[in-house]
Amino acid sequence: MIIGTAGHIDHGKTTLVKALTGVDCDRLKEEKARGITVDLGYAYTEKLGFIDVPGHEKLIHNMLAGATGIDFALLVIAADDGPMPQTREHLEIVELLGIQRGAVALTKIDVATVNRKNEAKTEIAELLAGTALADATIFPVAAVSGEGIAELRAHLEAAAAEQGERQAAGGFRLAIDRCFTLSGAGTVVTGTAFAGSVKVGDQLILTPPDKPVRVRSLRVQDAPAESGHAGQRIALALSGVEKAEVDRGQWIVASGLHAPVRRFDARIRVLSGQPALKHWTQVHLHLGAEDVPARIGLLGADEIAPGCENWAQIAVDREIGALAGDRFILRDAAARHTIGGGIVLDIFPPSRKKSSPERLAMLAALADTDLATALQLAAEQQPAGVDLATHALNRNLDAATLAALCQQLNLKVVGATAFAPSRWQELEARLLAAIAAEHERAPDLTGVERDRLRRLTLPTLSRPAFDALLATPLADGRIAQTNAWLHLPEHRVQLAAADRELWQTLKPLLAADPYAPPRVRDIAKASGVGEDSVRTLFKRIARHGDAWPVAHDHFFTAEAVAELARQVAALNQRDGCARAASLRDEIGGGRKVAIHILEFFDRIGYTRRVRDTHVLRGIPEQFG
Repeated sequence: MIIGTAGHIDHGKTTLVKALTGVDCDRLKEEKARGITVDLGYAYTEKLGFIDVPGHEKLIHNMLAGATGIDFALLVIAADDGPMPQTREHLEIVELLGIQRGAVALTKIDVATVNRKNEAKTEIAELLAGTALADATIFPVAAVSGEGIAELRAHLEAAAAEQGERQAAGGFRLAIDRCFTLSGAGTVVTGTAFAGSVKVGDQLILTPPDKPVRVRSLRVQDAPAESGHAGQRIALALSGVEKAEVDRGQWIVASGLHAPVRRFDARIRVLSGQPALKHWTQVHLHLGAEDVPARIGLLGADEIAPGCENWAQIAVDREIGALAGDRFILRDAAARHTIGGGIVLDIFPPSRKKSSPERLAMLAALADTDLATALQLAAEQQPAGVDLATHALNRNLDAATLAALCQQLNLKVVGATAFAPSRWQELEARLLAAIAAEHERAPDLTGVERDRLRRLTLPTLSRPAFDALLATPLADGRIAQTNAWLHLPEHRVQLAAADRELWQTLKPLLAADPYAPPRVRDIAKASGVGEDSVRTLFKRIARHGDAWPVAHDHFFTAEAVAELARQVAALNQRDGCARAASLRDEIGGGRKVAIHILEFFDRIGYTRRVRDTHVLRGIPEQFG
């Protein structure tokens, strides 16, 4: 269990930790000389880990670097002084960070009278009333003599036993609060693990810089270990990075969790003793061990009144690491006062309709502790489905948890996209309606091309999702396919008898060399039919679906295009893409024809050009 001290300067936090653990957390020369804690200090016992924080008002930024990630707050109040300004601010920070468990150490009882000690207890009770620590036990202690230390230590160990091990779900995340170089170990970073687990040899990422690192060795609670997990203080010896490349506030994360952000949506609460928070107020944001200037864009409100909450989009001055569920603290632009805090909800906020009723409802669902609530509403809200990879990254969900949620909600999962059952039915209805509308608009066309039908159904629908949507009505006969055309079964377009007869005469000329057929002018010369007549006929045939205009005046039969589509798909499966040279080798002929064929597939959306390669987007079945 990670315990964080909190309290006013000179109330004996560091001395108390030394009495509990035997470790002096003041490690800096300045701290020794001045007798005050300047930066974070750390101490460990077999069962407990302590983060000793500075109490001075000018060092709150250092205090906050260690406050996020603690499990238990040890509020330290001197009996002779009682609660002081930083006592109150530290308590507010504890509240804003959502820390629900804690105890009070009433220190320096050996220098206070009985009456003063009783007065201090009364003041403490008044201070804690209405807070999460209202029922916290008060332990009178004298750290120098050791009075009351054993009782406090026993209480902390019992609390640790009651808490048990934190569940190490999701990918590994560690907020870096210290970095140094150690002989024989190299670059070492320390911090509290927010999620997941880590072991020697793991390949991780330093983020935001996106620097790959490897774990050479690690220590957990200042003891050598082979692995560590969420809720522990961990020191990682890393290869692949120098000390100069690491700053407090960065993160060490599993490779899939590198997602630095410049803005995110959140829920914010303003402290009751602070002024109302106005839209676009400049603040200092403290998240993890980071301290970064930011601005608050309120959503659906002009201000947040003291003691109230609201949704907001926070824009930070530089990229930071953050995921949904992370707690943060807000201080004023001059970093003099804590004004509020909150919780990250979405690191992929929309750029439009940020304050729409639907978006605000989504934020309320994301704030729910039940993981299923947010996923269900997202699936119901989004016609094109939920991007499961993005949803899982935002909430740091592992594959098993995500799959269980989808099964629990009975979602239709297609690849990496999930749909609410009602939305899937709506999409199917839109699909059939789109085909019917196209038949009415162009009754002389055999049907609709697959990618055009996808755009008519829902332009944002992914191709894999559309293919899955189309599969059922194709299988049960509600939609028919003629060559590359999709149509309703009852929709039939017949060629005129003269066109059919002439096509049967000319088609063998195209089929004789299917991958390099003659052009219109050559067909006209060979057949004796006028060039304009051939061109007009081939255009009508293409509208019917029995030929394709691959290039200007260069028509291929539907059978040849279908076979070429299969060959391009095979090249993508073998090489990851298709190139003109490789297609030429497969079909023979010249490179120029291969280029025309691939450009044709790019044009109709079957492939996508990436520099000099062509990457598959569709499926061969779309050509019949």
